[in-house]
Amino acid sequence: MAVLALSALLIPIEIVALLALALVGATIVDARAARRQPTVTRQAPEVMSRGIPAPLKITATPAAGGTVITRQPVPPNLRIEPDTITALRRGKHTLPAVASRSTGPLKLARWDHEATDTAEIRVFPDLHTARRLALAVARGRFRDQGNVARGPLGLGTEFELIREYSPDDDVRQVNWRATARMGRPMSNQYRLEQDRDLILLIDAGRLSTAPLQHATILDAELDAASALAFVADELGDRTGAVAFDDEVRVALTPQRRGGQTVVRALYDLEASTADSDFELAFRRAESSKRALVVVLCDLLEEAAARPLVRAVPVLTRRHAVVVASPSDPLLEKLAKGGGDRLSDARATVAGDVLQARARAAAQVRAAGARVIEAPPDRLPATLVATYLRAKSRAIL
Repeated sequence: MAVLALSALLIPIEIVALLALALVGATIVDARAARRQPTVTRQAPEVMSRGIPAPLKITATPAAGGTVITRQPVPPNLRIEPDTITALRRGKHTLPAVASRSTGPLKLARWDHEATDTAEIRVFPDLHTARRLALAVARGRFRDQGNVARGPLGLGTEFELIREYSPDDDVRQVNWRATARMGRPMSNQYRLEQDRDLILLIDAGRLSTAPLQHATILDAELDAASALAFVADELGDRTGAVAFDDEVRVALTPQRRGGQTVVRALYDLEASTADSDFELAFRRAESSKRALVVVLCDLLEEAAARPLVRAVPVLTRRHAVVVASPSDPLLEKLAKGGGDRLSDARATVAGDVLQARARAAAQVRAAGARVIEAPPDRLPATLVATYLRAKSRAIL
């Protein structure tokens, strides 16, 4: 329109008016085309694992030519990058609707359209690691990283078959008679006895709200619990769980193939600000038959661990008890110091915290429980190794 106004100085006004009317008409036609609702589709996952990227695809097709651009708002607990979406926290999250803007074929008009529907995403613990560990156990490829001493092979196991020797096999699996007869190395394959109980006790009290790397203590606990539950399903054991703070919030009796039930019941569990009542939770699990009871909590220091220490004998009378606590790699890094005054001061504080954790762990061991501490990324595999050793030694 500005160009037409200036052109009136050079060409007759009638022609300028006709051109202006043509421009207005083209704009109206373009606006009508841009106003038509484009077809916007979004392919987003309904179920995700915390911290594991999943594909996200948004496509838009204009209704009458032209172009369409879309915008996906990002809620606080989700991270969206090109073609992927990553959940930072467990639980139920709402993915906001996609907004779209259409530009007409003549690029003279554009129109903002109402967004599409929202989508609900359920974010579970790290099921990727849990499934990987369960698959490794099922295929006999899970290898302990040296955290647990080996017990006598065959105790707590049942002979299954004779197969060719694999480089990963324990030398005690070699069947020497079959080797001599076949002329090549042969191994005995065992399977762990089934029909045992695994009970997971999840501390969802005040101490589990503490941040740990990019998550919380409770997130690390549930990652490890999911791995144990999936492995128990592969081995034919029954799995149950109790989540608690100052009251029992979730209680699942041990059942066969109970891993999925445990994960579904606990995936949106949030820690509270209440102090945990370990004795109440332990008595809830104490009535079960002999089982491996894994207590997932934070061993912060002696005073915080005192209720746990007092309650451990409730379980150790009948069950094998493992207390698992995620360690903080940042604390261990700070404890090494950096050579300057600020780093040395931080190292002193970090060292005091680690010593307090060590004293708390010692008190729990003295009460009769086994203590496992590992970084969040190693805790699931470490607990799976502990679980397998307990079965192979017939501790369950």
